[in-house]
Amino acid sequence: MRSIPLSGSEFTLDASGVAGFFGGDEAVSAMATVHVYGGRKLLGWYNSPGSYLIAKRYDQLAKSRFWDGSFPGVNTDPATLLELGSQKGPKFEGVESGSVIPETGHLAALMIKECQTERGIDVPGRKSKPVGVTIVDLHHVPDATMTPKQLKKYTSAFAFIPMSVSIGTCIACALFKDWYSFSMILLGMFASGISCFVIGSGKFTFNHPIPSPGAPRGDGLLLTENNVIVLLGEEGAVNSITRGRFSLNFSSESDYRNIGLCSLILTTQFIAQLLLIPQSALFGQIMFLASLAVSWAYNSWLSSLDKDEIQRRLLLDVVLKRPSLTKYMLGTRTAMAVFVLLALNPSEPAKVLDDILPNDTKVWRKWKSIILSRLQDGEKMHFQSTDWDDGSFNGREITLLKTLLGDAHAAYDGYSDHLRSQ
Repeated sequence: MRSIPLSGSEFTLDASGVAGFFGGDEAVSAMATVHVYGGRKLLGWYNSPGSYLIAKRYDQLAKSRFWDGSFPGVNTDPATLLELGSQKGPKFEGVESGSVIPETGHLAALMIKECQTERGIDVPGRKSKPVGVTIVDLHHVPDATMTPKQLKKYTSAFAFIPMSVSIGTCIACALFKDWYSFSMILLGMFASGISCFVIGSGKFTFNHPIPSPGAPRGDGLLLTENNVIVLLGEEGAVNSITRGRFSLNFSSESDYRNIGLCSLILTTQFIAQLLLIPQSALFGQIMFLASLAVSWAYNSWLSSLDKDEIQRRLLLDVVLKRPSLTKYMLGTRTAMAVFVLLALNPSEPAKVLDDILPNDTKVWRKWKSIILSRLQDGEKMHFQSTDWDDGSFNGREITLLKTLLGDAHAAYDGYSDHLRSQ
């Protein structure tokens, strides 16, 4: 009979006390990729650390007094737990429908981040506080409810690394008849694999409201401090961003019961590790720890992936079929306001202008009346001295009005150069 390596050592490596806690957050975060990458739900068969913390998170989904008693706390929905709907978006104003949403949701926040990452085309003019204007042309209206096609990426192939290590260490423990470590690695593989499969079995969907028949276009603005998003498209396309959401649906009570059973299995794994790993030989403990280390490294890598970027690709490439995004950088908010009006061409430009620039002084009222008059008549925004010096302003006011009209001139020229011919 072969002797177990390191069997003569008096040193013991008791990793059982931390195995249930260490790496739990990374494992839960990695679980958020199950629904966006193809094949991930079938590739969780490795001895993952953090069984206690994972069990606690899963228990928050199970709808039962029994499970609530196991891990007391506030129940949550799957989309929130897996970071599919936790962010808040900016204010939205519909320029044709008149709808105002003071606080949009997760998908609008994703759109804002996508536009912030875009490099803007610089529009010449005065520079004080640069503001980005992103024109988003939404040419596709998605179905009211749809299941986005999962992305294909190398993450699934890398899952074979921790799976291979877990299998290898399990076999090594069996060869040297260290059945305690063998059983714990095997139980860890089963608990992780079945939990990943059950969570991955939830139906990942996108949905948004169906517009009323005869509804006007959904053109509108997402307003932030330093970036304005101009959404152009039918109401069904625009409300995909302003009112749409990703969700994870478990259709029956049995689905939630399965989640609760996974929590029970993971809890059992944690308790068994506490009892049995100290009974194994040093070699088995090293094998057990090696499988956890590789699994933790894989989970950490998965959790480090930019989940916002992943969800943005789902929203823009899969749901909205790659809308056209073009960003422009304006030097002042005044120039931004004029540029937005020219891009939107709203039926009520005065309201839009007041919403973007609420300034209400003598100079600003004069400036707004000049801009609105030029818009209504379709005239160029090239101004003469008579526009800012009509005898009703003092020297300081004339200087300010002339400066503001110069911003409008720059915005008009920028619009003419880049967008008018489109």
